[in-house]
Amino acid sequence: MFIDYPLESRTIGRLLADKARRIPQQTFLLWQGSRYSYADLEAMTNRHANGLAAMGIGHGDRVAVMLPNDPAFYWVVWGLAKIGAVAVPLNTAAKGEMLRYFIDQSDSVAMIVDASWTDRLAAIGAGLDKVRLYLRHGGHEGQDDDSWQALKELAPQAMLRPLSDALSDDSSAPPVERVRHDDTQLIIYTSGTTGPSKGVMCPHSQGLWVGRQMALDYGYQSDDVLYTCLPLFHANALFYSSSAALWAEATIALSPRFSASHFWDEIRSTGATQFNSLGAMTNIILQLPPGPQDRQHALRQCMIVPMQKALYEQIRERYGVKLTSLFAMSENYAVTVFVPDDRADKAGSAGSPRNASDLRIVDDDGRILEPGQVGEIQMRPRQEGSMMKGYYKMPEQTALAFVDGWFCTGDRGYLDDDGYLFFVDRKKEAIRRRGENISAYEVEMILSRHPAILEVAAVPVPAELSEDEVMVYVVRKPGRMITAAEVVAFAAEHMNYYMVPRFVDFIDALPKTSTEKIEKYKLKQDAQARRPQLWDREREGIQVRR
Repeated sequence: MFIDYPLESRTIGRLLADKARRIPQQTFLLWQGSRYSYADLEAMTNRHANGLAAMGIGHGDRVAVMLPNDPAFYWVVWGLAKIGAVAVPLNTAAKGEMLRYFIDQSDSVAMIVDASWTDRLAAIGAGLDKVRLYLRHGGHEGQDDDSWQALKELAPQAMLRPLSDALSDDSSAPPVERVRHDDTQLIIYTSGTTGPSKGVMCPHSQGLWVGRQMALDYGYQSDDVLYTCLPLFHANALFYSSSAALWAEATIALSPRFSASHFWDEIRSTGATQFNSLGAMTNIILQLPPGPQDRQHALRQCMIVPMQKALYEQIRERYGVKLTSLFAMSENYAVTVFVPDDRADKAGSAGSPRNASDLRIVDDDGRILEPGQVGEIQMRPRQEGSMMKGYYKMPEQTALAFVDGWFCTGDRGYLDDDGYLFFVDRKKEAIRRRGENISAYEVEMILSRHPAILEVAAVPVPAELSEDEVMVYVVRKPGRMITAAEVVAFAAEHMNYYMVPRFVDFIDALPKTSTEKIEKYKLKQDAQARRPQLWDREREGIQVRR
């Protein structure tokens, strides 16, 4: 039975309370052999909400959250939502200056971190003066490792406690309700394109609107099990799987990470009926040895982003599941969706708006283009509360993102005569690698700090399986020397592992226009033409640690 909620009731606190009242014994979460009911979800989020409030976290406070896929992620992020605090989920690969930027730019007053990554905090702890509380998840109770002890010395202004202390009062009563549907629930950092990463301010209603539409468009029911191995700090797993399951009163089967060798065993053991796949993950699944086990599952749907015609046909034929897809981003609900009953000849598209938003394709001068013509994809939501509130502390970037009420996606595509969207490429300068959007700007800014580097340009090189690999063109400072291996080593120390360049080439000068803009299309052409001759860290046997 589909239960709808008016806009004013679309807050995490109200929705969880209603689910716990109506379906307390229904399973919400499957996690490594354990089951958590909707009643458990309500109780654990309440306990964390009350405990964090007792530690001084209040309405509107930003709290950076760096946790792996684990039930605690839900307890913490949705617990913070219940007291009106703003969770800032961080990419668990973040370290160095990137990690410092996320914490500082978001004005986080508290940090909840898994014990696995306290060393990264210790490395940047000095200077994070806004953070007054650090909470550690996991590790050995009552024992401080060296990095935790070092952080205590580097951050004397802050209190350092185990996260379990937030549960000491054992209070599972709902916190006092002061939260509105348009209060900011999350700040999700999207990759910078022509500048630093932007913090997308998502109101409570946005993620719940995504869940509502997913349940309606894809027909999710209470007996569905939505499997995800994608990271919860991304909108895909948090909105398009978790919120969808929550709205449909279905079950989430959560895995720590994607593992090709364990994937199908987990699908079968959890009774999964649906999963989402991004980028190279789809190709890896298809490359597994075929056998009679391919159809020994309960799956009925798989969402693939991006969807290609060949993938559509292979997966339907081999695994016997229906395919879905979409075009979406952190800033808004899915602009278009490809649903199970869409015609097979539309496979390869990202679907149609289905009355959730208005869509148009425009040229560089803002003129609306006809079907079949490629231009920038722009959208306008039809429903209040389904989109971001803006970019945190970036009013100029927020203003630039909208033209007369239309959101400028920065991506290019075209519409066919039936209104189906076909994605072509990215107008904005981002590199897509293994499901992650990488800011070329941020790669360049970090590498430019090396004392031997004068200038650097990062460009995408098509990967063997899908999406891109990162390549950098480096201009050395006069009289200075640096090797390709040293460039990679510096990158590995100062940026997220997936951003580290695979290809490195040295160049005397970067090609530029008369206005000093780098002509990256020339570099992309050069990289593709000379790819076999390029210095390749994988060919050199250099591994980058997570």
